Amino acid sequence: MATRRILEKGRDELLRKRSRPVEKFDKRLWTLLDDMADTMYDADGAGLAAVQVGVLKRCVVIDVGEGLIELINPEIVESEGEMINAEGCLSVPGRRGTVKRPERVSVKAFDREGKPIELKGEGYLSIAISHELDHLDGILYTDKMIEDVTEELREDAAQ
Repeated sequence: MATRRILEKGRDELLRKRSRPVEKFDKRLWTLLDDMADTMYDADGAGLAAVQVGVLKRCVVIDVGEGLIELINPEIVESEGEMINAEGCLSVPGRRGTVKRPERVSVKAFDREGKPIELKGEGYLSIAISHELDHLDGILYTDKMIEDVTEELREDAAQ
């Protein structure tokens, strides 16, 4: 396994591209998923989409403290409620902003071996799923941001 370079907003236009569905569930995919997990953990993130490491494939890794989740060709099939929370992104370093997301989501996807899976998430997991799936369509949280809270956080930290 290895860590990969994380693309950044403003420097890497690939982040704005729509990712393609995964068609082959093979060793190359497994290596990508392993590298994505290593990269996410190394950067102290909660999620990472393949496009963030320069690969236009519809796959994400997420870990909100409950163990690693791998989603290939994920699709939100149901969502309910809404909440507003501050988010950050490994591709937008040093910045945070408030975003409205569903409180609960249901996702259909495939695991690394191509077996169908279903996942329900709420709270922080729902935020992470929604955030990472947006990346697959070239959407960054800053596109949905209600308010930039970066300065508030810096001021609080300075006190």
